[in-house]
Amino acid sequence: MISVGNEVISSGDEALILQLLPAMRNVQKALDSVSLRGKIKVTTVHAMALLAESGPPSSGSFDPRLVDTLQQLLAFNKDNESPFAINPYPFFAYQTDPTPETLAFCLFQPNSGRVDLGSGKLYKNMFDAQVDAVHAALSHMGFEDIEIVIAETGWPSSGDSNEVGASVENAMAYNRNLIAHLRSLVGTPLMPGKSVDTFIFALYNEDLKPGPASERAFGLYKTDLTMAYDVGLLKSNTSGQMNPPVTPKTQWCVPKVGVSEAQLQANIDYICGSKIVDCGAIEAGGACYEPNTIISHAAFVMNLYFQEAGRNPWNCDFSQTAIVTSQNPSYNTCVYPNGST
Repeated sequence: MISVGNEVISSGDEALILQLLPAMRNVQKALDSVSLRGKIKVTTVHAMALLAESGPPSSGSFDPRLVDTLQQLLAFNKDNESPFAINPYPFFAYQTDPTPETLAFCLFQPNSGRVDLGSGKLYKNMFDAQVDAVHAALSHMGFEDIEIVIAETGWPSSGDSNEVGASVENAMAYNRNLIAHLRSLVGTPLMPGKSVDTFIFALYNEDLKPGPASERAFGLYKTDLTMAYDVGLLKSNTSGQMNPPVTPKTQWCVPKVGVSEAQLQANIDYICGSKIVDCGAIEAGGACYEPNTIISHAAFVMNLYFQEAGRNPWNCDFSQTAIVTSQNPSYNTCVYPNGST
């Protein structure tokens, strides 16, 4: 994929905007001349600022002032079967509503979710809500079949004192949970069963970038080439094969003492709703249905999620309601899986 420019439409530079589509056509013409049509897609990347309305997602619509320009660009996308590339950042959405519930919603952590009254769909994370808002906006213009690609998304590991939520812990949680969400192939409520192609921003911190401190802290690596934090992606060994990080085999994830039933139920709803794991064992007749209590059911599915998601410490967080233990919580015929089973 070739992107001609980045967030040009939102730049306000009218001269540059006028040159965007002709430039895209020139690049497409060059690819056609060497028989690469369809093999390399030509597009341009857009900011979420193109949307005049994004909440709830089903009401997503583009800024009326940009519709004429977008109509021509989208016609190009459709004619050339190229994607609509967008840069959604839940971090910036959190800045406008810095509450614990919104943070959990943005970080793919257990939360009560948000119902879109227009579509009746339940959203469990901000990423899906933003992507579906773009899908709705495209649909409202008659371009619902154009593929959406996430050209950029990420979370800063540090920021200025007034930039709430910019931390290593939150950056790690966002990117790791985003990867797990995409790998699950659950898709979004309006586009189920499909993992949207997504690029994480960024590989390295940009220490010379102007603006708030967060702008210089989106990298997975620092400018001295050391890791800012481990995002949990697979690493290659000397043979070139891919292996996950090594973790102790006898570990289980269980609820912390004193966690409320409401919090544990939220964990159950999140885990079972994600479809990353099979929650059949805690359903009536399942091996772990008895005792039929929230704490027992939560313990089983929280551990199941922990094992399936990679058995990393961040997979046993659940908004700080869980803890990793070396004591096997299995009982009777209810066997809690661990890394050795």
